Amino acid sequence: MIYSARYLSPLGEITIASDGTSLLGVYFEGQKYFYGSLAEEPVEKEDIPVLESAKEWLDRYFAGKRPDISELPLAPAGSEFRQAVWKILCEIPYGSVITYGDIAKKIAEEKGLGNMSAQAVGGAVGHNPISIIVPCHRVVGSNGSFTGYAGGIERKEALLRLEGVDTKQFRVPKKGTAL
Repeated sequence: MIYSARYLSPLGEITIASDGTSLLGVYFEGQKYFYGSLAEEPVEKEDIPVLESAKEWLDRYFAGKRPDISELPLAPAGSEFRQAVWKILCEIPYGSVITYGDIAKKIAEEKGLGNMSAQAVGGAVGHNPISIIVPCHRVVGSNGSFTGYAGGIERKEALLRLEGVDTKQFRVPKKGTAL
């Protein structure tokens, strides 16, 4: 069974999903791919310990603290490729950004490939089911653009500003621009 709880963040309502042991999803209300990786519709149950821990983690994060990803048991559902990308996301330091191209280079090196598509990486980043905690908002385009964020570009910018990133260096992309 999958359980969920609601969390009211400064950037809007968030739904947190768990199997009772690990986190499966953290979704802004109305974001792309909402519940996309869950095997079933969750049952709302606020008193699951891992959901309570996730709320406390988010409280500290939005208070400007730097809670560590390792404090929470994570179990996002995805392909081997997506899992590899999400692992790299978890290594991006608080207040830092990396490009889709940088992640593509890391994946290519790990797999012994000559290169890897930044667009493929973008798809994996965009389907990250554990927003904020697995920090996909820390990925930007090599052309200096914010690029997509399933929770919305405005939220991506706000999360980076919360972490102390100078967001004036980035721009909102035009539709159809490359990563």
